[in-house]
Formats: sequence, C-alpha cells, structure tokens
Amino acid sequence: MSLRGVSLPSTPVVTWGKFNAPKRRCPITPLYLPAVPTVAVSHTTSMFPPRLNPLHPPGVKRRTVSLETWGAHHHNQQRVMNMQQKEYSRFHQGWRRPFYGTITEKEEYRREIRQLLKKQMSEKWALQREVLSSQSKELEILKEADRTAIIQDVEKERAKSLFLRRYRDENKRLMENKWQENRLTRSLETLKERDLLQYNPINWSGTLK
Repeated sequence: MSLRGVSLPSTPVVTWGKFNAPKRRCPITPLYLPAVPTVAVSHTTSMFPPRLNPLHPPGVKRRTVSLETWGAHHHNQQRVMNMQQKEYSRFHQGWRRPFYGTITEKEEYRREIRQLLKKQMSEKWALQREVLSSQSKELEILKEADRTAIIQDVEKERAKSLFLRRYRDENKRLMENKWQENRLTRSLETLKERDLLQYNPINWSGTLK
C-alpha cells in the first residue's frame, strides 16, 4: 500500500455524547506523505528515505489538535523494517559462502581469510619493528645522555682538582713568604740587639755579645 498522496477528509468530525448532543467539532487537516519505496534486499548500499517526525510531518505548516500521524508512523515502521531486512541479509550473506557457496565462492572466501591473516601479521610485525626501532632509538639517546653526563663529571672533577691545586700552591706561596718575612724580622732584631750591646752603660763589662 503506497502512502503517496494519502489525504484524510477535511470534513468535520462530530462526536455524540450520552444525550445525543454534539460535544466538539475538530477539523481534520489533510496529511500528505511521500511514498515509501520497497527496498530490495541486496549487498549493495541503498539509500533509505529519511525518518519522519510524527509530531511534525511534512506538508503540514501548522499543527492542530486533531492531527493524525498514522501515515508518518507507517512510514517510519516501513523504513525500520527495510533497514532490518538489509542488515539481516548482510549478516547472513557473510557466513553463507563458506558453508553453502560454490567451490569458487569457498575458495574466494578462503583467499580473503588468508589475505586478512597476512595483513594482520604484517601489521603486527610492522608494529613490533616500530617498537624495536623506538626502543633502540631511546637506548641510543640514553647512552648518549650517560656519555655526556660522564664527560661532564670528568670535566667537573678536573676543574675541581685544578682549583684545589692552585689553592694549595697559593697557600704554599703565602706561607713561604710569611716564613721569609719572619726570618728577616728575626735577623733584623738580632742585629739591632747586637748594636745596642756595644754601648758601655748596657754592657759595661763586655761580656754580652
């Protein structure tokens, strides 16, 4: 049954109550819906009609109280059934070939399985090679960082030893200078005392030298 051009009569609906008196008059708005095509179930991708909103179907500018949505619901229901049939056919056509297909179809199915397995194995090997390559690169980076750290430590130790050697040499030079000054000071004091001892009031007997 096609829904193209479905229209409801625009005559008023009269309802009779308990005492045979009309209660309410509600004009019915004509509803025009597009026809739902019969979708042939196949493996190819088919375009399904868009889903309709039962509360706001196409062709109706203004919603009224007595708006009937039977056509829109039927449209959506037919659309759902067609999509379910297509999915069911796609699902069952997938496993029909290896069990009930011809020899060519079975061989084609096995070839696809082999190709899929080869692809998975190649992807796995490529991933493993990539992981090994990244690990080797990371190891090289760590080795280079370790080598740089060792060189920096050696340079620091060398600079420290050079600083300590210079510090030692400077201290030694300062100590030797101080010792030399002390010797000179003592020798000057000794000469001064000898000069003083030559005076008679201090060394009147001449015994002090």
